[in-house]
Amino acid sequence: MLTINVAVLRAVIVFFRLRRRTQARSGSEEKTAAVIIPALGVLLAPTPLGQEIADTLRQLASGVTQASR
Repeated sequence: MLTINVAVLRAVIVFFRLRRRTQARSGSEEKTAAVIIPALGVLLAPTPLGQEIADTLRQLASGVTQASR
């Protein structure tokens, strides 16, 4: 039986939707992207990959904060 990870499917959808040129997007496409992308974040957040991304962003933010002092 074939199983599909919803987060991976959502990432593929986001990738193909954002590949288009910005000038060619309509208002409804922009609104749809604004809903799809946070939904991807919600799906990825509890996964090990999501935790790695969050840790990396925390370290980057900490490094930038310390460098500015």
